[in-house]
Amino acid sequence: MNRITFLSDFGTKGVYVAQMKGVVSSISDAQLIDLSHEVSAQNVREGAFLLWAAAPFFPAGTIHVGVVDPGVGTERKGLIVTTKKQVFVGPDNGLLMPAAHLFGDVVVYEITNPRYMIHPLSRTFHGRDIFAPVAAYIARGVPFAEMGSKTSHFVDLRFPLGENQGDRIVGKVLYVDRFGNLVTNIPQDILPQVDVGKTMTLFSGDRRWEQVRFVSSYGFVKPGELLGTVGSSHFLEISVNQGDASKNLGLLPDAEVSIIFS
Repeated sequence: MNRITFLSDFGTKGVYVAQMKGVVSSISDAQLIDLSHEVSAQNVREGAFLLWAAAPFFPAGTIHVGVVDPGVGTERKGLIVTTKKQVFVGPDNGLLMPAAHLFGDVVVYEITNPRYMIHPLSRTFHGRDIFAPVAAYIARGVPFAEMGSKTSHFVDLRFPLGENQGDRIVGKVLYVDRFGNLVTNIPQDILPQVDVGKTMTLFSGDRRWEQVRFVSSYGFVKPGELLGTVGSSHFLEISVNQGDASKNLGLLPDAEVSIIFS
């Protein structure tokens, strides 16, 4: 069975998500799966990170619809992005690209054929009227070239990774999850092995937090204690056991951080 996933900043209060699923269900019998509809409003990079984090856990052939689209109704393009294993459909604002690059053999099509859109076409809801039906027709086996033409002009987005600068490791906060964990862009492979007693000093701007324990999971420190750990996305997380590191430290996405281990 084909699978179509949905990621958006729509939330679940209204019927936007249901309308997209209704459109798909009227065209295809694909299995429909929600990734998240709680992306911060208009936050393309946050949506891109969540799509990047989720896509590798889906089987080959999965079609992902991403709709975080502050440019809806403007001249921005709608895209089909094909890869070696999965397909991504959504706006041309970089949202789809980090996940697509994970799989390689990226080919991008601009959606142009009105035959595969819902009419009358809303200027404010391309998720329902363009991206959802296009994904459904892809699941039905309609060739990509039937729905649009290849393009080499599109908005690319790649997450810059943290770096080891010798005396310290530097990076920034990519994402704050619902627990307040600060997910950084510092990858596991430039971090030391977790050793008993290893601590780090955390810097952000002119602030510093000393003797932060670097542990293998949250429960290895006392409730309310600040810690560093490698999270499920294999990046360094700054966390508070049973607490909210973002609120406690006053750090948000894009905050620059640096680490010195001792």
